Amino acid sequence: MESYLLDWANLLLRWVHVITAIAWVGSSFYFVFLDSSLTPPVDEDLKKQGVSGELWAVHGGGFYHPVKFAVKPPVLPGHLHWFYWESYSTWLSGFALFTVSYLWNAGTYLVDKSLMNWSPGAAIGVALSFFVVFWMLYDGICQAFGKRKNGDAIVGALVLLLVCVASWLACHWFAGRAAFLLVGAMVATAMSANVFFWIIPGQRQVIASIKAGQPVDPVHGLRGKQRSVHNTYFTLPVLFAMLSNHYSFTWGHPQNWLVLIVMMLAGALIRQFFVMRHGYKLGRNGNPLPYALVGLVLILGAVAWMKPPPAPASAPVAINSIAGQPGVAGAGGQNDHANLQKVLAQRCYQCHGAQLQMKNIRLDSPALLSQHAQAVYQQVVVNKLMPMNNATGMTDAERALVRQWFEGGAKTP
Repeated sequence: MESYLLDWANLLLRWVHVITAIAWVGSSFYFVFLDSSLTPPVDEDLKKQGVSGELWAVHGGGFYHPVKFAVKPPVLPGHLHWFYWESYSTWLSGFALFTVSYLWNAGTYLVDKSLMNWSPGAAIGVALSFFVVFWMLYDGICQAFGKRKNGDAIVGALVLLLVCVASWLACHWFAGRAAFLLVGAMVATAMSANVFFWIIPGQRQVIASIKAGQPVDPVHGLRGKQRSVHNTYFTLPVLFAMLSNHYSFTWGHPQNWLVLIVMMLAGALIRQFFVMRHGYKLGRNGNPLPYALVGLVLILGAVAWMKPPPAPASAPVAINSIAGQPGVAGAGGQNDHANLQKVLAQRCYQCHGAQLQMKNIRLDSPALLSQHAQAVYQQVVVNKLMPMNNATGMTDAERALVRQWFEGGAKTP
C-alpha cells in the first residue's frame, strides 16, 4: 500500500512540477528575448516618459507594444504583475518530488554502497548540504567579483569550476541517477534563491522608493538583471540533469561525472547562442553561431565517446558454478531455470517476492517470472538498473545467466 501511495504522490508532484517549470522557464525565456530585442523608442512622448526600449510584436491575432522603463515609470500603476510564484512553485514541487523519490527511501535510491557505505540519515544530510553550500559559494562569488571589470567572465569561470567540483563529488558519493538529479536540483535551488533573495527584494525596494518619493537606486535593477541572466544560463543544464534520470547510459557511465559536466556545458553554450541571437538580428552582438557549434560538438563528442563496444557473441555460462555448485556450462531446460531461481532468490526476492512486490512485480514463481521476462532482461541485463544500485551484489556472471536464459527463449517449467 505504501508503494502504491508513493507512486501516486510521485505522479502528481511530477505533474505539478512540470507545469510550474514550464511557466517559469517560459516567462524567463520571454523576458530574455524581450530585453535583447528592445529598440530605442521612436515616439517623442515615450522618450519624455523615460522609456529605454520598445518592441512591436504580433501574436494570437493581436498586436502588442511592450515598453521598458530602465529605472522607474513616471507613475506607478495601480495593478503591477509580479513574476515569482512560478519560481517558488517550481522549487517547492521539485523539492517535494525529490523527497518522495529519493529521500523517503534514501537507503535504496540515494546510497550506493560501492561508492559510500553510509547510513540513510548521513546521505540525506550530505545531499541537502549540496543545496546550501552551493548557494552560499555561488552567492559569495557573485558579490565578490560581480562588480569588477570583466566581472561576468570571472563569475562565469568560477561558477563553472564550482559546478564541476560538485558534479565530481556527487557522482563519487551517491548513486548515479541520484547524483545527476542532485546536481540539477542544486543549481535549480540557486536559481530560485536568486529570485527570493535578490530579484524580488530589489524590486520591492524600488517600488518602496517610488511610493516614498525618494530617488531610485539603479543598483537594484542591475543586481536583479545579473541574477536573471545567470538563471537563463542555468536553465538548459538543469533540464538535462532532470531528464537524464530516464536514460541510464548517462548516469551509469563509468565517468558519469564527466558526462554530466560536458552535457551541462553544452546546454549553457547553446543557451548563449539563443540569447545573443536576439541582439545579433538587430546588429548588437557578434555572430552567436560559434557557441551553438561548440555545444553541438560537445554533444556529438559525448555520443561518440560513450558508444558501447560491440556485444561479443554469447558464450555458454557455467550455470551450476554461478549457483554455487560445480557443474558444466550450457546446461539446459529445467536445470537452467532452477539455477536462475537460485540467483533471483538471493538477489531479487527481497523486493519482488512473497513479502514485498515493488512496482507490483513478483518473480518467485515460474509463471510470474515468464510474465515479466522482458522487463527482467531489460532492467537486469541491458540497463543494469536492477537490483537498485546493485544493493544485493549481483555479479556480471549472474547477469550473464539472466541473459542466456532470456535469449534462449525465457523458458520456465
